[in-house]
Amino acid sequence: MHLAPEVTPEVAPSLERPEPPTLLPEPEKKRRGWVRPLLMVCAAALILAIALFLVGRSNSPSTHQLSSSASNNPGHVLRLKGTTEAVQSRAILAPVLEGQQVNTLTLVRLSPAGSRVKKGDLLAEFDRQAQMRDFFDKQAEYQKLLDQVVQEQAKEAAARAKDETELKAAEDNLRKAELEVQKAEIVSKIDAEKNQETLEEAKATYDQLRETFDLKRKAAQAAIRILEIQRDRTQQTMQHAQSNADLMQIRAPIDGVVVLNTIWKQGTMGEVQEGDQVQPGMPFLQVVNPQIMQVRVMANQQDFPNLRIGQTAKVRLDAYPEMMFAAKIEQLAPIGENGSFSQQVRVFAVIVSIQGNDPKLMPDLSAAVDVDLPGQVAGSDGARVTEGGS
Repeated sequence: MHLAPEVTPEVAPSLERPEPPTLLPEPEKKRRGWVRPLLMVCAAALILAIALFLVGRSNSPSTHQLSSSASNNPGHVLRLKGTTEAVQSRAILAPVLEGQQVNTLTLVRLSPAGSRVKKGDLLAEFDRQAQMRDFFDKQAEYQKLLDQVVQEQAKEAAARAKDETELKAAEDNLRKAELEVQKAEIVSKIDAEKNQETLEEAKATYDQLRETFDLKRKAAQAAIRILEIQRDRTQQTMQHAQSNADLMQIRAPIDGVVVLNTIWKQGTMGEVQEGDQVQPGMPFLQVVNPQIMQVRVMANQQDFPNLRIGQTAKVRLDAYPEMMFAAKIEQLAPIGENGSFSQQVRVFAVIVSIQGNDPKLMPDLSAAVDVDLPGQVAGSDGARVTEGGS
C-alpha cells in the first residue's frame, strides 16, 4: 500500500505588531508648539542686530573723519558755502516826511544798477510837487505875517511916541500947578483954592496917563507877540516843507556801485525802477564799495571747532568757477543759532575777508570757501589765485 509522503507543515513567520506611540501629556504638547516660533523670532532679531551693528560700524569712521579731520588729516580742506557781501555799504531808504502822512512815493529818477557813483552824486529823486507847493504856500503866508509884524511894530512905535508926548505934557502941567500952589501966601484965598484944584486935577491926569501908558504898552506887545508866534510857526512849517522837498532828492553817501533791491510791486517781486511807488522808510537800493569784499558763511557745530581767526582760505564763485581768490578768516560768531534743517544742530556765522578784488566780484553772489586747516598748502591744486585783479 502506497503511503503518501508526510508533509511537514510550514510554519509561517510571525508578524510582530509595532508598539503603539507613546502619548505625551497635553501640557507638553502646548509647550513644544510655541517653542519653535519663539526660537525663529529670536534668531531673526539677532541677525538684524548684527546687521545694524555692522552698518553703523562701517559708517562711523567716515563721519568721524569729516568732523575731526583737523587732527587726523593735516591736509584736509573744509568747504563752506556762503554769500559775498561788501565790507563798506550803505542802505538807501525811501524818505520819511515830517508832518505829513504819505502812503507811497513815486520815483521819477533812478541811477541804473551797476553804475559807479561818487559821494554827493544824485542817486534817486521822488516826485516832490506836493512838497514844493506846500513850501511856496507857507513862504507866502510867512512873508504876509512878517509884514504884519513890522506894521504892528510901527504902529506901536507911533502910539508910544504919542502917549509919551501926552505924558510929558501932563507932567509939565503938574509941575506948573505945584509952582502955582506955592503962591498961596501972596494970592487971594479964591485963587489959592483954584490953584489947589488945578494941582489935584493935573496930578490925577498924570497918574491916569502913567497907568494907561503901561497898559497900552503891554497890550501892544501882546498883539505883536501873537503875530510873531504865528510867523515863527509858519516859518517852521515852511522849513519842514523845504526839508521834505530836499529829502526827495537822495544823494550818494559814499563812493561805490549802485545795487538795486527787489521790492513788492503790482503783485510780484522785482527790481525797483523809475515810475514805481515805494513806501516811506523802505530800503530800495544800496551803495556798496566793491574794493573790499567778504564772504559770510554758516558753519555747523561739528566744523566750527576746527576754525580759527587768521586761517587762510580760498574763495570760488559759483557763477565764475574759473576764478579763485585768496582769503582769510576775520571773525567767528561767539554765539550759535538754530540751523535751517534741524533745531538740535547749531550753526555759527563766520566772516571771511577776500584778498584783492575783481570787476566780476559783486555782492550777493554764491561762493564756496575752502578753509586751509593745519598742514594744508594753499594753491596746491594749481588753480588760479586772484591777488589784485582779474
